[in-house]
Amino acid sequence: MNFHQKPTTFVANVTINVTDIKRSTEFYQHVIGFQVLSQTENEAQLTADGKTALLTLVQPENVSRKQPRTTGLYHFAILLPSRQSLASIVPHLVNQGVQLGSSDHLVSEALYFADPDGNGIEIYRDRLPEEWTWNEGSVEMAVDPLDFEDLLTKENVLPWTGLPENTVMGHIHLHVDDLQAAENFYTQGLDFEVVTRYGHQAIFIADNKYHHHIGLNVWNGIGAPRPAAHTAGLVHYTLIVQDADKQKRFAEQLGALGARVEWNNDVLITEDPAGNEIHIRS
Repeated sequence: MNFHQKPTTFVANVTINVTDIKRSTEFYQHVIGFQVLSQTENEAQLTADGKTALLTLVQPENVSRKQPRTTGLYHFAILLPSRQSLASIVPHLVNQGVQLGSSDHLVSEALYFADPDGNGIEIYRDRLPEEWTWNEGSVEMAVDPLDFEDLLTKENVLPWTGLPENTVMGHIHLHVDDLQAAENFYTQGLDFEVVTRYGHQAIFIADNKYHHHIGLNVWNGIGAPRPAAHTAGLVHYTLIVQDADKQKRFAEQLGALGARVEWNNDVLITEDPAGNEIHIRS
């Protein structure tokens, strides 16, 4: 099962506001290893394979710094194709002076840091699905220490040459203001399944039994406000769905929930109850 291609519903692109497009483009190129797919004065589309934009940077007019304790982006997660590619980026990030967090989630091994505007970034590799443990519809995940000694063996660490071309946007993790409202929206409107719960603090949802395509949490507070327009942070993210029929069915389900439903040509635009905007394409 490829969890990041049709017929699975998956996150394909994340678009964020930044305060300095030149600084951010250089960061994502030189520190993370993206290539620039296209660029204008205030927007840059970034790619790993030279064809598909995984991340879009926008510098709006009168942009302001990221606001604390709002809904919006917690992190977006870049999925590398192998453990070797994860191991190989570690020395590079350390040499660039990046302050790294890390974790072993049982289903994956992950690094955490932030861009110059404080937008959260995860870079991770998945363990094989047959190594994941499922129990009554829930996948077992943890926040264990990452075993760097085991990861950074001579065999694993290869010369760093940027992101491998089969890198994808693995998932997105969002701050919301009401966990139950978010769960209703994503499960009833977009057919995701809850695959893990962390008490009343966070849920992880997926399609086709991935460990999660979207994380949702209330760590910024129940009832957290939405960020003001034109602040650094999430603009929208893009979901790819199987076909136009599923896209239309989602529009009907979202409409029945009272959610925003707009069409821009063949793109369905909605937003979750916390104001996180979603573009749905087939």
